Amino acid sequence: MAGNNASDNIACYSPGLAGIPVAESSVSSVDGKRGYLEYRGIDIEQLAEQSSFEETSYLLLYGELPTAEQLASFDRQLKHHRRIKFRIRDMMKCFPESAHPMDSLQATVAALGMFYPFPKNISGELDRATVDTVCVNLIAKLPTLVAAHARMRHGDDPIAPRDDLSHAANFYYMLTGEEPYPLTARILDVAFIVHAEHEMNASTFSTLVTASTHADPYTSISAAIGSLSGPLHGGANEDVLNMLDEIGSVENVEAYLNSKLSNREKIPGLGHRVYKTRDPRAALLVRLYKQLTDKIGIDTNYSIARQIETLSESTLGAKGVCPNVDFYSGIVYRKLGIPTDLFTPIFAIARVAGWLAHWKEQLGSGRIYRPAQIYVGKKGESYIPIEKR
Repeated sequence: MAGNNASDNIACYSPGLAGIPVAESSVSSVDGKRGYLEYRGIDIEQLAEQSSFEETSYLLLYGELPTAEQLASFDRQLKHHRRIKFRIRDMMKCFPESAHPMDSLQATVAALGMFYPFPKNISGELDRATVDTVCVNLIAKLPTLVAAHARMRHGDDPIAPRDDLSHAANFYYMLTGEEPYPLTARILDVAFIVHAEHEMNASTFSTLVTASTHADPYTSISAAIGSLSGPLHGGANEDVLNMLDEIGSVENVEAYLNSKLSNREKIPGLGHRVYKTRDPRAALLVRLYKQLTDKIGIDTNYSIARQIETLSESTLGAKGVCPNVDFYSGIVYRKLGIPTDLFTPIFAIARVAGWLAHWKEQLGSGRIYRPAQIYVGKKGESYIPIEKR
């Protein structure tokens, strides 16, 4: 696409690569106008209602739903690989107590590559067993890494994983020391499903760029976690909870919105680069939240969020600015008793399945990412000796 000079390139310049296809993929598809999301051709709503995170992960990794035997085998492998090396735990003990859980997760995932070496020369085709093992290892270990750091930063010992619990239930158990109620486990499981994949977002692109250099997959996933940590990506759900805390009550919502709109400030959790209508994942999370509140009651956060959505419909809804998945995910997690700074690590626990599905596609590409730029700086300048400056 690049021409011979800047003027030739300007026609194809798109800040942030907005709207520029950078890869072909069969992993997921988003229809932003209709508010529709599919994993491997299956509607996310069907998966959320009928599947499990383990089954959805298999679908993303291998392109089809597993048989009962395949799912049982995959589940056994995930459970077998949940534990982490004691030296990883020792490393985490040295992290400062103030370290954000995403920083801890990025560092420990990168360190996994030293304990589980991956072939450096992948110019040829990797055998399936090698690829399968690293995918299972990462999906299985991320919940353990997040839960271990969450406990150790408060001076508590990590809790060993249990092989009799599902992926979601085991994470909750390792985090809290309590086996979750079936509804709690199901809510967390569905939250994992709806966050597992979302085509070419910033963190997925980071995975592909890093993988295209033939870096090992632990490094590629660590790069994705770094991208996810930003407030414009995965960190947005923390901003939503901070906003709700700042507003404080339903009565304050209208004044808050008017202030934000008059100052042309962004409202956390509203709007999406792809969706021009309500994010389907947000609708699924609201449905889950209602199931939870039927048992333990509605709290102030939800009431404020609903009022924001109602009042913003007339001003922002017409512009396609609607609640996204971050708008409600944090409310759900807080209702489950999960600390705010763990919301984005939970996003990573889920999204690693999608990252790895794209990583597998990148293995077959063999093409390093090397986009062009448009140079707008000076030219033909002469060097000035330091004594003359």
